[in-house]
Amino acid sequence: MGVRCTVYSKTVIVVNQVGLYAKAATSFVQKANEFKSTVWIEKDERRVNAKSLLGILSMGLTRDSEMTILAEGKDEQEAVNALCDLVASGFSEQ
Repeated sequence: MGVRCTVYSKTVIVVNQVGLYAKAATSFVQKANEFKSTVWIEKDERRVNAKSLLGILSMGLTRDSEMTILAEGKDEQEAVNALCDLVASGFSEQ
């Protein structure tokens, strides 16, 4: 049996008004924690655990920020796609 060393990733633009702060960041972390895979977000060569609220807040992701969501594990594609959809939806902001 070989070692699996692939990471699934996609890039998405933050579209909601206030960026990834407070409620949006909390929603993002909650969604990330629904998956078994290890999930990160990356921006400007910096990578943080997507399941860490403090990590996400420390990224300073504002409206129009481009970020990459990466995952590794059994449900990596589902995790990345669900999180990209959440960000692209503007967190259902009215």
